[in-house]
Amino acid sequence: MKKYTLTFFSFLICKVLYSQTLSLSDAINIALKNSLEIEVLKNNVDVAKNNNHIGVAGGLPTVTATLNDNEQYTNVNQKLNTGVVIKRDGAAANQLGSNVTGSILLYNGKRVKATKNRLEQLEQQSQQFLNAQVQNTIASVMTGYYDIIRQQIYVKTLDQSIDVAQKRLEIVKAQQSVGMANNADLYQSQIDLNTLLQNRKSQELIIAQAKTDLLLLLNISADTSLMIRDTILVDKDIALDDILKNVNRNAELMAADYQIKIAQQLVKETAALRYPTIRANLGYNYNRNQQTAGQLLLNQNSGPFVGVSLAVPIYNGTIFKRQQYAAEVNTKNAGLQKNIIKRNLNNTVVRTYQAYSINLQQMEEQKKNVALAKQLLDVVLQRYQLRQATILEVRQAQESFENAGYSLINLSFAAKAAEIELLRLANDLK
Repeated sequence: MKKYTLTFFSFLICKVLYSQTLSLSDAINIALKNSLEIEVLKNNVDVAKNNNHIGVAGGLPTVTATLNDNEQYTNVNQKLNTGVVIKRDGAAANQLGSNVTGSILLYNGKRVKATKNRLEQLEQQSQQFLNAQVQNTIASVMTGYYDIIRQQIYVKTLDQSIDVAQKRLEIVKAQQSVGMANNADLYQSQIDLNTLLQNRKSQELIIAQAKTDLLLLLNISADTSLMIRDTILVDKDIALDDILKNVNRNAELMAADYQIKIAQQLVKETAALRYPTIRANLGYNYNRNQQTAGQLLLNQNSGPFVGVSLAVPIYNGTIFKRQQYAAEVNTKNAGLQKNIIKRNLNNTVVRTYQAYSINLQQMEEQKKNVALAKQLLDVVLQRYQLRQATILEVRQAQESFENAGYSLINLSFAAKAAEIELLRLANDLK
């Protein structure tokens, strides 16, 4: 059944990738299903959940059964007070002993409770590590996805510039046919067109490699065909105060908080080593001793037993005291580590928001520049056709248009990447 399920799921993935355009939600879902890193952390959660049990903490009774059966041959030489002499070489003897013992802990300084609490915190911490990896995976997929869109928009800008270069070449050819242009203009126009076509080929390679990087995140074969048709839309309503308020939900920070609780339970566990341990024991013994020579040929006894054992630690070279001190220091370090993580997160949030805010402002200005650059290119091209502008002016107008387009999409991508990072830091990517 599992084989058919995997086959069906693979079919669905291929259908998404080959039959239709890959959407962002599809990419995220595929990455979350296929991520090996997430699978490893899921297994860690399962292990932590399995270990979070009162039996692992030592709070359940233990039952053991033992059996010993010894066969031996001995030389017997006995003189009884009745005057009887027993002497025999190689006499066989058998000793059989068995018992079943049950033991339950009554008291050990609440160490069992502290251990159980620590196991619970470890399970919660492993879940936070998983949540952090999920957020990281989503962020990586979104960034890679939008990077492909950015590179594809580069191609569109190049295509517009190529159209202008082809039109310029046609103008030069038309002018040359009537003796109004020289070969230098023709050669330069052809070189400029060829350069743009080569740049487009190079850009296609960049897109192909960006798609390969995304396929790696999706854990899909690198030679899989991938189609993405989308645009970059930036959320302009993110507020710094909201992100700073929600940064406490960051999975890495929450995992650090659980580490403090784990260290605190370890302090309690270590302190409990200095307390007495009381156990109740009960069971059943059976012993049988049989010999073929000697005064006592058979001795057999059996029966139940019950008792209480007390172990009091008196002195062990101050080992427990030093272990407790080390555990307390580790607790302080865990608190300091959490503060360091929170400090760094807040710093990262502010820096990322600054980039997000500035990029949004520059985007609006750059949109105006792109519109102006396009108008300038159209005007210069018309003037060139009327022989009122030089080929150099056309090339400069083309470069201005290309640079303006590149700058706009780079600003859009940078703002989107900052938006993704802010949401990841607030543990709010979905």
